[in-house]
Amino acid sequence: MLTPAMKDAIERTELIPFATASLDDIPNVAPIKFIWVVAADTLWIADNYLDKTLANLRENPQAAVYVWSADPKLCVQIKGDIAIHTAGEAYETMKAQARAEKPDIPARSLVELRIREIYQCLPGDGPGRRLWPAPDVEGAAP
Repeated sequence: MLTPAMKDAIERTELIPFATASLDDIPNVAPIKFIWVVAADTLWIADNYLDKTLANLRENPQAAVYVWSADPKLCVQIKGDIAIHTAGEAYETMKAQARAEKPDIPARSLVELRIREIYQCLPGDGPGRRLWPAPDVEGAAP
């Protein structure tokens, strides 16, 4: 689950790297500006120009985001399962939120990331340590 510090960092970060991979193991990383925390275990991402990302997600509906913040000082990798919405209440809500910030963006689809795991990325004590869900074995690697 996202902590308040993680939520704050996501909301204040200008661009967040969004990583996907095709079934043929072809990676893609896209910079994401329109990302919202909608629950402690759910992120919404606006698809404005995510052609390669969406192709990967249709083949392999898993992704990761990387969040780094100096204040609060944290660095986490968030992994999760993806659902893509192009209609419905959630999609319309996301589209309205995105266009409230920038009226001319396409907001073609809603990419919903259901958080499965969160890992520590800060150097020092515990880089790569799973933060959530609590690891079965201390020091579990990503």
